Amino acid sequence: MDTDSIHSGYSHHSSRSRGSNKQSERSSRDRHKSHSRDSSSRSDKNVTISASSAQPHQPDQSSAPTDAQDDNWGETTTAVTGTSDHSLSQEDLAGFGKETEGPVEKLKCVRFLPLALSLLLGLLVLITPLSFLVLPKLMWHERLKACDTACEGLFLSLAFKLLILLLAGWALFVRPARASLPRIAVFRALLGLLTLLLLLSYWLFFGVRILDSQDDNYQGIVQFAVSLVDALLFTHYLAVVLLEIRHLQPCFSLCVVRSTDGETNHYNLGQLSIQRAALVILEHYYKDFSVHNPALLTAAKSRAAKHLAGLKVYNVDGAGSDAATAQSRAKIAAAARQRDTSHNELYYEEAEHDRRVRKRKARLVVAVEEAFTHVRRLQEEEKKKPPGDEMDPREAAQAIFPSMARALQKYLRTTRQQHCHSMDSIQAHLAFCITNNMTPKAFLESYLMTGPTMQYTRECWQTRQWTLVSEASVTSPLRHGSEFQLKSSDFSLVVTSKAIPHLKLSEEYVHPKSHKFVLELQSETSV
Repeated sequence: MDTDSIHSGYSHHSSRSRGSNKQSERSSRDRHKSHSRDSSSRSDKNVTISASSAQPHQPDQSSAPTDAQDDNWGETTTAVTGTSDHSLSQEDLAGFGKETEGPVEKLKCVRFLPLALSLLLGLLVLITPLSFLVLPKLMWHERLKACDTACEGLFLSLAFKLLILLLAGWALFVRPARASLPRIAVFRALLGLLTLLLLLSYWLFFGVRILDSQDDNYQGIVQFAVSLVDALLFTHYLAVVLLEIRHLQPCFSLCVVRSTDGETNHYNLGQLSIQRAALVILEHYYKDFSVHNPALLTAAKSRAAKHLAGLKVYNVDGAGSDAATAQSRAKIAAAARQRDTSHNELYYEEAEHDRRVRKRKARLVVAVEEAFTHVRRLQEEEKKKPPGDEMDPREAAQAIFPSMARALQKYLRTTRQQHCHSMDSIQAHLAFCITNNMTPKAFLESYLMTGPTMQYTRECWQTRQWTLVSEASVTSPLRHGSEFQLKSSDFSLVVTSKAIPHLKLSEEYVHPKSHKFVLELQSETSV
């Protein structure tokens, strides 16, 4: 009986242990599935961060696996140089930083439509005065009076005015399109309609009063053509005032904020429409804002995802209609309780990252200085050789690049800039520095300091497409409090406008003798 009791107790204990083991296995499988789902979701986010790059960026590039495009080229390739123990091969280096070119947008006919219309209108403007002079000669040449000295002087005036009008129209209207605007430019359209109305009025007057009656006063016909050219010159002056001078006086201060990192710049603009103001802001953006690096934003996202992945919510009352809401509230409450200790983790992560950046920077500076020292030594040796045996700056750059490639690759990976610099651009910059006898510090400035977007390769900004989002019409002028957005695939620029206040200056006259004084010394003062 004791044996039975012992056996039954052992069986009960073993069944409980098997049940607990099964439960632990199920919980471990659930954790593994949730972890795999979380990691897959994070990887999906990382793939879609940067639209201009063909390769996905991992949150931690130092622990990323070897990519097909030789992502770890600094550790796996070899080439022998005279200044470094590290060796890298030129064939294997050929794939460094290379990315498949992004899809280039095809040129649309709509882009060249304003230029084509401007050329057509300019051709009509040029032909109309000449037609006024030629048609009477062709239709009733026998009845026309002879052209005297005053008439010939009008010919000379007309020729020079047409030449001036042609050059002025070419300078103002015949320009390559800087951008494709969503709506038509109001002032340009009004000027085009005004010019067409002017030409139509003169053609109607010429047909009714000159062609029908076959006027024989050729000097009056020439004077009529000269008056048309004068009117066209005044129209061109109006175009210069509306298109080039009107917006020069600043009237609004625009605050531009990038949505991802909060980088802010301010610009003063004049009387412009919203779409023209957006175009000016984009032109300033490419030279004033630092290049957008989405890899720097993945650290905070991965940290938040890691905190949420460590939280589990168990529903002991069974599934109900409010189960999902209760789980989300529980996770938010647990995340709020962990907020007290998360700042320590953030502090140590940033300190460790700064330490790694300083370490990589020091190694890079030393490697670049050694490479430039070797270049100077080679230049001194090249002076002793015949003129035909001198080394090209491009060849010199390819020769010394492997000595600094490992340190540069690690620094760019640590600072998450590897997608901004290709091997061809680095070697071209190195050859440029060697050609112009620049120092190592001048070479490193492009990599140690984040520059504007235009400084980097064309793939970073050429295929960028923007979308203008505004509650007001994009053809309406800027006003105080106007807000609009310029959206891109990765981020957006939020723009708010404020009117520049009216400044009042007053004058205060200071008499020239008001600040003078007399110093009286007593003769009995002690020395």
